[in-house]
Amino acid sequence: MSNPHVHDNQPVLLAGAALDDADVAVILLHGRGSSAQSILSLVDHLPQDRVAYLAPQAANHTWYPNSGFIALEANEPYVSSAFQMLADLVTGITDAGIPTNRIVLGGFSQGACLAAEFVARHPRRYGGLFVLSGALLGPPDLARQYTGTLDGTPVFIGGAGRDAWVTEQQLHLTGRELHQLGAEVRVEVQPGSEHTVRQTEIAYVNTMIAAA
Repeated sequence: MSNPHVHDNQPVLLAGAALDDADVAVILLHGRGSSAQSILSLVDHLPQDRVAYLAPQAANHTWYPNSGFIALEANEPYVSSAFQMLADLVTGITDAGIPTNRIVLGGFSQGACLAAEFVARHPRRYGGLFVLSGALLGPPDLARQYTGTLDGTPVFIGGAGRDAWVTEQQLHLTGRELHQLGAEVRVEVQPGSEHTVRQTEIAYVNTMIAAA
């Protein structure tokens, strides 16, 4: 039987301000085959003053083993374990005195998919969500039944017209679903680009964190 707690007890790397000294917390989620250390390299290009950055490590460097855009059951128990890890992180941050409206979540690729789906399933007013080369989990034609409200949470979705993994359709679908939950959504697609993080996207993330 698969371990239902596959991501339990994985390290969470920290950068920026200590949580007790921070006004804003940012959860950064790495992509498949990458690492918490790698995604923390973004911090050099992001606000530093009174911002705590937390980067959890996925077991075996992957949040879920199969494509994120097939039936969700095919990626269990990995996805549920990752959602529980994120819920525990958010609780730990709020226990440290930072409210959810000052918590920003985001990531790249597989980490972006996980962040988007977690926020859709746990809607509240967050400080922000950034989805870089990612989209909501599940097949694009899946009937979504999210409930609750994101209450004006700013969301940035960035992707590429030539991305081999995430289509423009999926980027815009993600934007529509999050907008329907009450988020303030911006979707930006770079037509000639591929599956990577772009400097213009870092600028939007900068602004989002500063606003939080």
